Amino acid sequence: MLPTVAITMGDAAGIGPEIIVKALARPEVPAAVRALVIGDARRLEKAAAIAGVAVDVRRVNGPGAATFAVGTIDCVDLGLIPDDLPFGQLSAVAGDAAYRYVERAVSLAVAGDVDAICTAPLNKEALRAGGHNFPGHTELLAHLTGTPEVSMMLIAPGLRVIHCTTHIGLIDAIGHIDPDLVVRTIRRGHEALVPTGMAAPRIAVCGINPHAGEHGLFGRGEEESKVAPGVARARAEGIDAVGPLPADTTFFRAVRGDFDLVVAMYHDQGHCPVKVLGLDTGVNVTVGLPVVRTSVDHGTAFDIAGTGTADERSLVAALRQAAQLAAHRVT
Repeated sequence: MLPTVAITMGDAAGIGPEIIVKALARPEVPAAVRALVIGDARRLEKAAAIAGVAVDVRRVNGPGAATFAVGTIDCVDLGLIPDDLPFGQLSAVAGDAAYRYVERAVSLAVAGDVDAICTAPLNKEALRAGGHNFPGHTELLAHLTGTPEVSMMLIAPGLRVIHCTTHIGLIDAIGHIDPDLVVRTIRRGHEALVPTGMAAPRIAVCGINPHAGEHGLFGRGEEESKVAPGVARARAEGIDAVGPLPADTTFFRAVRGDFDLVVAMYHDQGHCPVKVLGLDTGVNVTVGLPVVRTSVDHGTAFDIAGTGTADERSLVAALRQAAQLAAHRVT
């Protein structure tokens, strides 16, 4: 049986509803997953009309009532979005609804009623306006599952990147990094890849400063005090990790095939290479949760929301990745 994946609709004022209806109308998606949308059925119908997608949206109360039929979208309809909510505008109502969709999906996943969660994008400012003070999905999912620490892994064609820090400022990120965090992040990356068939993933660990500090020439010794001890501990555990390495060449080497995973120290260090390689096909995976969660690797795109022009390929890739991870977790 195909894995059942709960898709959260994200911010209703963004492109989430549109990319969902477009993705689920593609024949390769129902061939790979049984998709259950957690969101607002009327919003999906409106998005389908705007995008010119011929689908039937069915309101169901859970996965047990879903048919998963081709040409049909099964939706757990929370009915939180008013009909007149405009696309492309910040909304506290949409921010709160985005939280509620994730909350319901997590409850289904924890109960074992779905095999994975795949999230459409939410807007962080709207989320906060709706009363939920989280920097993004990663931290929200950790909170809802009671997980003390998780890592963000981005996957693009030819490249996987896991992050030591994500949604904090650069100065704060450098202060937050220490050997314990580095080794925990390496471990999580290793543990995420082994079940996918990589017995000994090759892991490259970036430095913080230009040229990985150039033996103390740049920075204040962060590579020696923060990164190198974490890499040494990982190697002592039998993990094939090397570093700290200069980030400016490490990503090239990873794409070339030298490494299976790169450990980035901060948000932009890891995000920029992934998004250059494939913003339209990148996938975000939260590593360390008790449930499988993937996501698109882009935002709500308020500038094009409601125009029918959003690209659904990242969501298609995220659904496929969710199915693969769920299958590995089961086996």
